[in-house]
Amino acid sequence: MVTGGITSQPIGHYEFCKANPAECAIRSRDPGPLVVSDKIWAAIARVNQAVNQAVKPMSDFDIYGKAELWEYPVHGVGDCEDYVLEKRRMLADKGIALANLLITVLRKPDGEGHAVLTVRTDRGDFILDNLNDEMKPWYKTGYRFLKRQASTHTGRWVSLREEQNMLVGAVN
Repeated sequence: MVTGGITSQPIGHYEFCKANPAECAIRSRDPGPLVVSDKIWAAIARVNQAVNQAVKPMSDFDIYGKAELWEYPVHGVGDCEDYVLEKRRMLADKGIALANLLITVLRKPDGEGHAVLTVRTDRGDFILDNLNDEMKPWYKTGYRFLKRQASTHTGRWVSLREEQNMLVGAVN
């Protein structure tokens, strides 16, 4: 994915950061994309599938009575960003740098907003999505990518340059 400059963070992430300031204040040097072995790839796939199976999809309104609330799915229910937070936490616990586990927001083909986890690897950027157990390269998802977390600061977001990404996706 081709990133642009710093942009606004989603309101849900902003509120999450107010409630969890330590999680959004992590600054790190970007180590570069994760070098993926078969063992690491299998671990990522297991986490993706395990969270997708363990969490029952439910809207924030149905859970909390609010239109948008980013939270870990502690009660076994959640919406897209809740899956993302849990996958990110579990993969970080396995030693994957947060610089390579980036919360990403996008538009689905029907125009609805959605959140996924982008895993930056030496094989390209792959998407972990609660709507699909298959880990796909970002350009094979059919989504329109808007922005994602910065790789060097967990509370900052960068734009995704759609025109460049469309060209890259067309080549790959």
